[in-house]
Amino acid sequence: MAFVIRVPIFLIIMCFVLLQHNGDAQKHKKTKGLLMNCRFDKIYQLGDSISDTGNCLRESLCGTNSSCRRSPYGMNFFHKVTGRCSDGMLMIDFIARESGLPFLNPFKDENADFSHGVNFAVAGATALSVESLVEQNISMSFTNSSLSVQLHWMSSHFKSIASTEEKLKKSLFLVGEIGANEFSYGLLQGKSIKEVQKMVPQVVQTIIHGVKRTIDFGATRVIIPGNFPFGCITAMLTKFKTNKTTAYDEHHCLKDINSLARFFNHHLQQAIVQMKKKYPNITLIYGDYYNAYLWLLRNAVSLGFDKNSLQKACCGAGGNYNYNPSRSCGAAGVPVCVDPSTHISWDGIHMTQEAYKWMARWLINDMLPQLNCQV
Repeated sequence: MAFVIRVPIFLIIMCFVLLQHNGDAQKHKKTKGLLMNCRFDKIYQLGDSISDTGNCLRESLCGTNSSCRRSPYGMNFFHKVTGRCSDGMLMIDFIARESGLPFLNPFKDENADFSHGVNFAVAGATALSVESLVEQNISMSFTNSSLSVQLHWMSSHFKSIASTEEKLKKSLFLVGEIGANEFSYGLLQGKSIKEVQKMVPQVVQTIIHGVKRTIDFGATRVIIPGNFPFGCITAMLTKFKTNKTTAYDEHHCLKDINSLARFFNHHLQQAIVQMKKKYPNITLIYGDYYNAYLWLLRNAVSLGFDKNSLQKACCGAGGNYNYNPSRSCGAAGVPVCVDPSTHISWDGIHMTQEAYKWMARWLINDMLPQLNCQV
């Protein structure tokens, strides 16, 4: 007699979903050296703490206020403080390595080797100037090195090396990620999401102006990253914690704040589309940090992250998310988790080296077909 085993339909569906997620994760597990086919000889980075490799550390105002200047920052890979706001490498470090280039030195390091590019990013930086933020009633006391200041540094650098447009044809430019800090500052200083949202057109146009400046310098391949889903970031989850379950999505991220990020990203993407019409011979690529981060959250467990700590800070103390802004990472007595590689959030604001690694791999796979490289 033959026995028929009836499998509940929901189990079949669950197996399909798990296989799909695992396949998605496997697709991004290998990127080694893919960017070497692009033959970049230099990389130039503008941005904020997501990309800063040591500029803030060397600024009197920024360096004094930044916790990233203290141990345990840099404890992994570098085994010392470098000014990076992570336990180790950042996405730009992985991108440089996958391009076969050295890590980018910060512009403020006067004795550094800039033969393979320069990092102009500064932790805490905004796209808008400090003066523009004051007009929006947003105070900014962390750094004055907004995007326009960084572009001025870039201009000075190219003048100092007598650069020509021809020399930059093999270079990669990253204009951002930048523009999230003004939104965060506004929200944390009591502005409503609607009030902050009104800033989006101005921020987008400031970034697009920055892209035009890089093209004027001679850039031919430019990546313009969008914002993270910052409603998923530990600091935001802590600040705007609520008992309303409807305020959260399936990833336990704050819906309204993520809607703001998507609103910004949509306007930035539309502006890039318009730029492509004006500059048909320039490769302009939107860096989809939003979906890269959501991919990381969806696949976190299969990638080795602790399912119970996906939104908890590794370095921090207090509350549901192990984050307290008054006892931030680097302050005396603030503990560090046993294994940072099992956490996505490093200090409640920035990510761990392991999280940045996976983000960089997703982005490289997503952007490579658009870079027109020889594969």
